[in-house]
Amino acid sequence: MAEIKKILCAVDLSDISPKIADYAKTLAQLSGASVQVVYVAPSLSQYVGFHVPPSSIETFVGEIVTGAEQTMENFVEENFAGIEADGYVVTGYAAEEVLRFAQEQGCDLIVMGTHGRTGIDRILFGSVAEKVVKSAPIPVLTLRPEKKEE
Repeated sequence: MAEIKKILCAVDLSDISPKIADYAKTLAQLSGASVQVVYVAPSLSQYVGFHVPPSSIETFVGEIVTGAEQTMENFVEENFAGIEADGYVVTGYAAEEVLRFAQEQGCDLIVMGTHGRTGIDRILFGSVAEKVVKSAPIPVLTLRPEKKEE
């Protein structure tokens, strides 16, 4: 039988993140696992050389990370009360960092959302969830946000 000891919950800290957290928390409670909650801040390194000084980009990324760390602390307190959970903020490309983090932390399962992009949005932005699912050596549970009724 598969044993789940450590769950990686990848969030973007948007309004769907609590739903993703709820699934990760429920799975953790059922299995006795701990949860590693991770948010990946963009590195913006691809913009160096576009008439923006590298120091400005580094300052901007630093401000994003600092804000995300405080948001993450609050997010973990609000959504993972009663279970062993830690929050992390890393920088880089989301899919690569989720996969790297899962491997480094020895996670047994990844829980993450998918925006369900289609058409031109998918071509332009790609799918982080798709890249993780295709490359992860461990199971990945993806959750699609509910469509709002018009």
